[in-house]
Amino acid sequence: MGRVTERRRVLRIRDGALSARPDTLVAEEPLEIRLNGRPLAITMRTPGDDFALAAGFLVSEGVVGRATDVTDIVYCAGAAQDGSNTYNVVDVRLAPGVALPDFTLERNVYTTSSCGLCGKAGLDAVRTTARWPIDDTPGVRLTPGLLAALPGRLRAAQRVFDRTGGLHAAGLFSTEGELLDLREDVGRHNAVDKLTGRALQSGRLPLSRSILLVSGRASFELAQKAVMAGIPVLAAVSAPSSLAVDLAAETGLTLVGFLRGDSMNVYAGGHRLGLGDPAPGEGAAG
Repeated sequence: MGRVTERRRVLRIRDGALSARPDTLVAEEPLEIRLNGRPLAITMRTPGDDFALAAGFLVSEGVVGRATDVTDIVYCAGAAQDGSNTYNVVDVRLAPGVALPDFTLERNVYTTSSCGLCGKAGLDAVRTTARWPIDDTPGVRLTPGLLAALPGRLRAAQRVFDRTGGLHAAGLFSTEGELLDLREDVGRHNAVDKLTGRALQSGRLPLSRSILLVSGRASFELAQKAVMAGIPVLAAVSAPSSLAVDLAAETGLTLVGFLRGDSMNVYAGGHRLGLGDPAPGEGAAG
């Protein structure tokens, strides 16, 4: 299968001096996800954990919620015209009785590495009913100090980023601050799907006592993926979108942005940090 990194020749200019050297780049290749043999979606991803990525994608779409919902995931032989296996097409086989989705999914089948929900017809199509309500998740109480320590732990574990500087990271932490899992990918939504898929495969869903930390911004799609996996807390080192904040407020998700050093903005779910939520139209607590 494809490699996580590739080497390319680059011309480097430093202090006015020109030199030629090889550079390490993150790999980006398409992955077609098929469901019971039928094409469902294509995403641009960093090769690796492809089966988990496909499983996590189906969790976020509300198709599966238990490991037993999936009987098998395989690479498709003969995916290329010459009959060879490209390792860029996976087929997910659902267990008998698991309902197939509408294969249009009201989406274009192609998604880019920067957006996992491009082509959705409207907000109603992506406000999927969650299997595990998180608004009353018991016993999840955090402190700002615990959250402040997480970005450093995430960054220290980003091995491929150190070599390429070109990957997003998603980290799953316990509510005590322990790093449970980390995935890197050229697409931030893929990194989260890989985490969720691995949790599905190991029978750990819902992730009701977990914190999801992402290295970039917190978009609506990432908030939805957290909710669909039963994760009560989503934190990001950058800004959230307005729709992410709206979804968090509707579902009870604790949403934290601009998590840098000991500073952060709490946009929703402040009760888990012993805070109140900002009123609609007002600034977030910081």
